[in-house]
Amino acid sequence: MLKAWFAIPFWQRVLGAFVLGAVLGFGLPEIGAAMQPLGQLFVRSIQMLVAPLILFAIVSSITSMQSQSNLGRLASKTVGLFLLTAFIASAIGLAVGTFMDLTPTVELTAAEVVERDIPPVSQVLLSVIPTNPFAALAEGRVLQIIFFAVLLAIALNALKEKAAPVRDFFQAGAEVMYQITRYVLELTPIGVFGLMAWVVGTYGLEMLLPLGKFIIAIYIACLIHIIFVYGSLVRWGAKIKPMQFFRAIFPTQVIAYSTSSSFGTLPSTLKTTTERLGVKKEYASFSLPLGATINMDGCGGIYPAIAAIFIAHLYGIPLGFTEYAIIMVTATLASIGTAGVPGSAMVMLTVTLSAVGLPLEGIAFIAAIDRIIDMMRTATNVTGDMAVSATVARSENMIDESVLVAELERQSNGGQTQRDYSSEPRQN
Repeated sequence: MLKAWFAIPFWQRVLGAFVLGAVLGFGLPEIGAAMQPLGQLFVRSIQMLVAPLILFAIVSSITSMQSQSNLGRLASKTVGLFLLTAFIASAIGLAVGTFMDLTPTVELTAAEVVERDIPPVSQVLLSVIPTNPFAALAEGRVLQIIFFAVLLAIALNALKEKAAPVRDFFQAGAEVMYQITRYVLELTPIGVFGLMAWVVGTYGLEMLLPLGKFIIAIYIACLIHIIFVYGSLVRWGAKIKPMQFFRAIFPTQVIAYSTSSSFGTLPSTLKTTTERLGVKKEYASFSLPLGATINMDGCGGIYPAIAAIFIAHLYGIPLGFTEYAIIMVTATLASIGTAGVPGSAMVMLTVTLSAVGLPLEGIAFIAAIDRIIDMMRTATNVTGDMAVSATVARSENMIDESVLVAELERQSNGGQTQRDYSSEPRQN
């Protein structure tokens, strides 16, 4: 029985669990809602990996690079593309929100308003530097972990042979974390089933109907961004056929959609990018944790743009060209500060609303369905991480063509060889 289960291609196991979970949640909502522990089992297992994986992966990645100038060039290209796609995402969000009638049919209940404090920019910048790196690791403060890991790696490179044993330790540690990741990802179907049964069983269709247009607008904008922006990016930048790209990353998109966490999806994102898209591990280990932190096209680009238009309609406040321009700029910048964990985009939305003078109380109206929206936002974010990584890797000759050829053969054979996906050797 167990052997037959693993004989099924990985993506089919994930998709089947996704459908079964949704059906259970819709047909038997009480039982579906009770499936949350299964989802939490998967989420907690993934969360266990994040801090050590980021530390070992980034240090291993930077120390394996030939020169610091190479690192600076890669970082500039990666961050530049992240900001460019975020700006385009906000423009798409404004366009979709403008052309769709987002006038709500449900009145706002003021009692649902929750006040949120947004720290000043100076405080945000200072919070990146950890006062205690071990505490940052223990508490999972990803930005601080990345800062310390980069600083540590640069110091190791500067010491050259003197620090060779430490470099070897982090190289080996990274491989150990990759192997643990393979084990944990086998829980994916169980986690996806539990999460989808819980989401559908808890929220149902009743609460979605009044805000249906708002949800549809988010999904349409995200799909446009994924298909056309990312599709064009991988076609012309990464030199990968869009259909091959989307088929290769589909299991990771499902995980992102189910968990609503870019950080939670990071182990699968790293595995897919290196083993299916052929991106060299030393670069993917740097770009993907960075992307999970600052590349938030769905959360910081599309979502605040459409939400601002929706709330403006709710309160009857007209928006002009100036307000649209402000929304685009603030939404792009807010994407950098949106953490890759479920629900954080709701807090960052207040930045955009405040910039254009919209009442923050409007957030309460869309808070109830944030989880449904967050799922699509996260799938968009993670797709962007992989598309940008593949594009920059192509420009730096850091793509293993043999991996792409092998992936194309798998797809041509109907994915039959994917049953050994978790045990395939990593490409270097």
